Amino acid sequence: MTPTISVPLNRFASFLDVLSHPPPPGTPGPSLPVLNPTESFWLTPEDNPLLKEGSTGALGSDEVDICIIGSGISGISALWYLLKGLHEIKETKGKEKVKVMVLEARDFCSGATGRNGGHLLPNPFLGFSHVQSVHGTSEAIKAFDFETRCTNNILDFIQSSGIASEIDLVEGGHMMLLFTQEEEKSVKVDYDEALKAGMKLENIEWVEEPVVERRYGAPYPGLKIRGYNLWPSKLVTALFNASKKLADESNNSIELYLHTSTPVTSITSDGTDSSHQHTLHTPRGLIKANYILHATNAYASYLLPSLYGPNGIIPTRGQVIAIRHNLGRGTEKDGEMKKLSWDGNEGFEYWFPRPRPHIPNSESLRMRTSTQTPPGTPPPFPLIILGGAREMAKGYEAYVSDDSERNPEVGEGLRKFLGSVFVGSGVGVVEKEWTGIMGYTRTGDPFVGPVLNPGSEKIRVPRQYVAAGYTGHGMPRAVACGEIVASMILSDMEGKTWDKPHWIPETYLTWNK
Repeated sequence: MTPTISVPLNRFASFLDVLSHPPPPGTPGPSLPVLNPTESFWLTPEDNPLLKEGSTGALGSDEVDICIIGSGISGISALWYLLKGLHEIKETKGKEKVKVMVLEARDFCSGATGRNGGHLLPNPFLGFSHVQSVHGTSEAIKAFDFETRCTNNILDFIQSSGIASEIDLVEGGHMMLLFTQEEEKSVKVDYDEALKAGMKLENIEWVEEPVVERRYGAPYPGLKIRGYNLWPSKLVTALFNASKKLADESNNSIELYLHTSTPVTSITSDGTDSSHQHTLHTPRGLIKANYILHATNAYASYLLPSLYGPNGIIPTRGQVIAIRHNLGRGTEKDGEMKKLSWDGNEGFEYWFPRPRPHIPNSESLRMRTSTQTPPGTPPPFPLIILGGAREMAKGYEAYVSDDSERNPEVGEGLRKFLGSVFVGSGVGVVEKEWTGIMGYTRTGDPFVGPVLNPGSEKIRVPRQYVAAGYTGHGMPRAVACGEIVASMILSDMEGKTWDKPHWIPETYLTWNK
């Protein structure tokens, strides 16, 4: 008999309906990130040397050419592409010095990137039929190819930088569990439509229920696809360090500053087309800038109020636990299960086992973790990063921007989830639980490009750009979105018209919203 899952099923359509409506009366409006967030597994000081970088003392400069607000994967990816472009310009044209500053309201990478589930998962085709019906076949293909391109570029950076081990990159594939017949049917429709459209669907394996149960101990059909997991804040740190190296090698023609604990409370502009026309107001002083990039994701509407609400970016709280749990009774419990990442329930829940260091003496490992391991465990259970269960909460945690709190109903759903999926796997022990704020859009598409004046879809705010709103799916998209806005800024700096690359989905660009 199929077990009862600990969370409600088939709720994705209901969640989309929530996103299409204004916030309930009494909902707090746009805000800055709270100053006392829950402690994320990924953000321990010993693993994040940049956490407090530039948080004290005087600001590096009160006048910069480019200011990036936000130090997550969007902002730092854009920084990396900007400095690569500036480095090339300096080598060929040798123009005057350029100053670039990154401002972060809290600690480095302490937003959604530093609080997510650790997955790097390009979507192969899920939702294809819907995107195709709304935007046409070519745009649908482009949207999925975009994620593949972005993921490949991230992997290329990891390989060329030699940081795979440093960031705990695991290339184990990803298993989607299909809990209901409705979900299975929907996924197969998307697959068939994507094939008909000519998409290259590689590395995809449909796995029947008996096989999934035998291999993994879960009595559901599944779909195995390409997937990775990693330590997200360490990836962003590596991108920043690569950017800093470019600045350091520029013969003092590029200056780079990073200031954490420096929230931007407002932006004013002098209304001219002069350089440094924008003034960023912070508790630590004023900063004049020529270009501004808003890489603030769920918090974008604090400085850009027109992005608040169902037509903009909706802050949505996610919850994640690190739990010691049995991998189950399947034949792969000591093999493939140690590397696979997973999701289920239309993607609401997602998890993977953390890679474990090799310690020959299993008894020493057992004793080292004995206070955190269920009794009678020989050897200790792996640590599993598990997120989701927002469907346990009223309103799916939409319009919630406070990550200093945990939702107990969501936490209960997470604690019971693995035991309800993997039959006989028992109850795990939670070592850490945290929340983070994602930026959702009702279409699922991010906002990428120039900031537009409120009330006018075509008039652009001079030299202000945005890359935000990834709908909980930023890792395989944000780096490429950072590349896009960086190319826009570089084109404008050189007085050139920006030529849109063919691989960018039209629906991402701000002037097409």
